[in-house]
Amino acid sequence: MKNIKIIVAFIGLILISSCEKVVDIDLNTMEPKLVIDAAIKWQKGTVGNVQTIKLSTTTSYYDNQIPTVSGATIYITDVANNVFNFVESSVPGSYVCSNFSPVLNRNYTLTVNSNGATYTATETLKPVPQINRIEQINNAGFSGKDIEIKTYYTDNGATQDYYLTKFKPSYTVIPIYFAQEDISFQGNQIFSLYRSDKLKPGQNFEVTLSGISKQYYNYMRILISIAGSNSGSPFQSPSATVRGNIINTTNDANYPLGYFSLSEQDYRNYIVN
Repeated sequence: MKNIKIIVAFIGLILISSCEKVVDIDLNTMEPKLVIDAAIKWQKGTVGNVQTIKLSTTTSYYDNQIPTVSGATIYITDVANNVFNFVESSVPGSYVCSNFSPVLNRNYTLTVNSNGATYTATETLKPVPQINRIEQINNAGFSGKDIEIKTYYTDNGATQDYYLTKFKPSYTVIPIYFAQEDISFQGNQIFSLYRSDKLKPGQNFEVTLSGISKQYYNYMRILISIAGSNSGSPFQSPSATVRGNIINTTNDANYPLGYFSLSEQDYRNYIVN
């Protein structure tokens, strides 16, 4: 039960007075759901052996703290019968593997055992092309006051591919995500576009390009749409209506939130000029 104070002001021609009324609003709270953040990211030019998976639970609307989940058993297996164990670190709810072996286009299966339930998901590690170049256009947009950043890369014409671009300008702590497919660009050059009047010369502008599966592409499109309507990041607060690819094999109705994804990534840090 939450109390919300509504201040109602009554203004008259002669007398100005105000009163305060307390309105009780009954906010139904759902049972906490497990949230599994299992994004395996392999940066080009690195070994990719150190990976992290985070466990937490959903919480009430007014809570500022995100509850973490400790004591889980987490591991990933691949088609070559390799087992990669994730051990909880000194940070509660954060599980780390130091010997992960990423192989492009290989299938991996995630298993999480937590509080008597088992959660699993299977995904493929998707490759990504190299970022070719970044171009800047000043005086862009309808107002002519925007700076426009285009990130170019070349699609692999032999396969159907899906990409996720993460833009992180230094003026904000919340990154912007853009998901796209190559249906109209098979084998050709593609660009991801970011435009804002808040971009200024000298600022850092980080770009991360990831190869993703079709299923993850569809999932991210929904999250980005929800985040866009609420002016936030798709990863700030998982929506209870968006179901990922992780299933609860103990009780299917009590499914977790989050997604198990594996992506090769390319990264650039651009200085706005």
